[in-house]
Amino acid sequence: MAASTKFYITLILFSLLFLAIYLFPWNKTHNLLIVSNLLSTSTTKFLQHESKPNIKKKLAIEEQLAKARGKIHKAIVEKRFASNQKNGSFIPIGTMYKNSFAFVQSHTEMMKTFKIWTYKEGDIPLMHNGPMKSIYSAEGHFIEEMERNGNPLAAKHPDEAHAFFIPISVAKIVHYLFTPAEAYGFLERMQTIFEDYIDIISQRYPYWNRSNGADHFFVSCHDWGPIVSRNNPKLFGNLIRVLCNANTSEGFIPMRDVSMTEINGPYNSIPNVSGGQSPHNRSILAFFAGGNHDVVRNKLFQHWGSNEDNDIHVYTYLQENQNYTELLSGSKYCLCPSGYEVASARITEAIYVGCIPVIIKNQYVLPYSDVLDWSQFSVQVPVMKIPDLKRILEDIPFSKYLEMQKRVLEVQKHFTVHIPAENYDVFHMILHSVWLRRMNIRLLKF
Repeated sequence: MAASTKFYITLILFSLLFLAIYLFPWNKTHNLLIVSNLLSTSTTKFLQHESKPNIKKKLAIEEQLAKARGKIHKAIVEKRFASNQKNGSFIPIGTMYKNSFAFVQSHTEMMKTFKIWTYKEGDIPLMHNGPMKSIYSAEGHFIEEMERNGNPLAAKHPDEAHAFFIPISVAKIVHYLFTPAEAYGFLERMQTIFEDYIDIISQRYPYWNRSNGADHFFVSCHDWGPIVSRNNPKLFGNLIRVLCNANTSEGFIPMRDVSMTEINGPYNSIPNVSGGQSPHNRSILAFFAGGNHDVVRNKLFQHWGSNEDNDIHVYTYLQENQNYTELLSGSKYCLCPSGYEVASARITEAIYVGCIPVIIKNQYVLPYSDVLDWSQFSVQVPVMKIPDLKRILEDIPFSKYLEMQKRVLEVQKHFTVHIPAENYDVFHMILHSVWLRRMNIRLLKF
């Protein structure tokens, strides 16, 4: 009798659940602006309607963003910006930018307006901590800067925040929890950690629920970063994912997600940035050194790995008397092919020494391409054109090479790590990409 009663109760509950879903479907769609135009239009989608005591605070937040949109739009129309930067400070002007007026004004408004709340839940080492060295160092530096006392973009209270940072480190989860013996099912365990964290903050605070996560973001440079949200699109469908592995064939959505720089942090300091050798003294046409793995690199080594060509230098491992940084610095072009994934620190390594990156990848969204025009300081070669690599590079006039190389030096600022962060450096480039996507969302209807 008890079993029969439990069956009927369960049946009634499922019926009520089905009725609720049918009558009140969850609309989690949102329409982001075309961010490459830097807010030149104003189409938005309201994520959620709400009538609660804190509506005045949310209205104030949305009014702040609306004011910033207006100033950016004015800068685009009038082709001038109203910056509060000090004389002599860096101002990003040049053909490397899709719209310098919009970028300067947008960055200015971000520094004046944008406030981010970093959730306090969770413990080190999996949360509030990230790798400061190796190829995942951008993830660690970002978390470090967000948690730093004195960060001017940090909200003092979540009610004043425009965006919310989830301080989980995928790289640390893998480092501390992954073992070959327990490899099976590990990705599901990692996903569960994220889902449990979202469950906690959505129960404690109203912020996730009011936007379905659209004003929340996390940062990951690990290859497995995209995986944590892949199997639960209902929960993570609006979350802004800031990823090094920005591969559109693996679910990266440029209008929602952010592509960030992969940086190979040295083990004793922050990465060094220099001008490298003079462009007139670079004797190597193109250079690459790295493992021969996966399809793109296999093809690169197949055609250029024999080192029979005096102009294209492609190595798996260097000899003891060869210095990697010196070879980069002595090259006109530095080859940046995909490896196991599309993300690679090769691009930043090239930029750091004034070498023009040659990007050989498929389905890769270049970092900060909302504002940067990569065609002005890099060469993009389709994978199928690898056999024609030398001809493509030699066909570039030396005068054009000199112009591109100069622009590489001019954009170094945007890929440089500073502690603490400085205007227009890599930390602010990442946040500016988040800022653009946050401005494309409205939580309230005016």
